[in-house]
Amino acid sequence: MELTIDMKCTPSEDVVARMIEDELVIVPLVAGIGDMEDELYTMNETGKAIWSRLDGKKSLRTLAAELATEFDAPPGKIEKDLLGLVTELARRKMVVVQ
Repeated sequence: MELTIDMKCTPSEDVVARMIEDELVIVPLVAGIGDMEDELYTMNETGKAIWSRLDGKKSLRTLAAELATEFDAPPGKIEKDLLGLVTELARRKMVVVQ
């Protein structure tokens, strides 16, 4: 399934996310999540802002609009970057598309 900007996503129940020294660390809880060579994932500031908004209630388009305002960036660029990250997270089974 191809992700679109009007879809809604939420973090998978198969991962745990924790803030550790200003870094968001995501830990897979079951086998088959992420890549075999990676056990922990960390997010940069933009990644943290995206992850914290993945509530399954707002569309990715709405999240992109919020992020464009927060980061004072062009909405089209934010939508593209958001879709890229969330697509990768979905591929790794770290988020669930609703």
